[in-house]
Amino acid sequence: MSHSNTTDFTNPSTFILLGIPGLEMAHVWISIPFCTMYVIAILGNFTILFIVKTEPSLHGPMYYFLFMLAISDLVLSTSILPRTLSIFWFNSRVIDFSACLTQMYFIHCFSVIESGIFVAMALDRYVAICHPLRHSAILTNRVVANIGLALVLRGSIVILPTAFLARQWPYCRTNIIPHSYCEHIAVVKLACNNTRVSRYYGLFVVFFVTGLDVLFIAVSYTQILRAIFSLPTKDARLKTFGTCSSHLCVILAFYIPALFSFLTQRFGHNVALHFHVLMANMYLLVPPMLNPIIYGVRTRLIRAMLLLLFSHKGT
Repeated sequence: MSHSNTTDFTNPSTFILLGIPGLEMAHVWISIPFCTMYVIAILGNFTILFIVKTEPSLHGPMYYFLFMLAISDLVLSTSILPRTLSIFWFNSRVIDFSACLTQMYFIHCFSVIESGIFVAMALDRYVAICHPLRHSAILTNRVVANIGLALVLRGSIVILPTAFLARQWPYCRTNIIPHSYCEHIAVVKLACNNTRVSRYYGLFVVFFVTGLDVLFIAVSYTQILRAIFSLPTKDARLKTFGTCSSHLCVILAFYIPALFSFLTQRFGHNVALHFHVLMANMYLLVPPMLNPIIYGVRTRLIRAMLLLLFSHKGT
């Protein structure tokens, strides 16, 4: 494969992932924090799933959305970490063409799904705080299930054209991807045709789909904050805001690294390639690790169930 970067071909049977270009000698050391974050994400999110499933008092809209978020986090982190660690530990760089496109699809599909889950959680907080007497009537179990189904369908359909277009392009330059996983732009850059359609569609997904999600969340929390500051006492304001603080932390942990990675990928031409790749990994690894920790610490019922679970095991 040493001459693969100069050989002409169309739709190669395999791609070669370089890992983190420029930091090959440090791959083993980088794998330590990556593996640690993955283990924490797996244990934390499975714990959230177990607690929400087994505790009847948590069978409500907020916790159903948290259940969906945990599933999304597990899929996102598992979509990249096993492959990345195989590069770091075993120098296993070859990935099948179809497997590469499948990985790309799952990563971006569940990123859109996760963004939609944050919108649903913002809606839940808005109804709970601004219309508390109608909360159970508005967000019934059937409505929550329909929202979850709609989010999955939206993510699946919106991202499908990216994989379809990527499969259609002829790849006659190289099959070497300077990345640790099959990121959309990293794959499209290898095509020898004019790939403006793929690039513009990627921008559409970011600015229109995700942008609308962020706008809806911002509007919801503007209304929530107005409702909070209109409460008569300081204690009531602090207590009500406390119910939203964990969600706000999770939102910031997801969107800030994602936005930073997106901007550096497309506009940070003077930024080192290894920094691009590290940031692209961070925005998919850090939120799945932090989300269960934030909810475990900030949500009273989950914290109580965790203490009960561990004290019972200790006994």
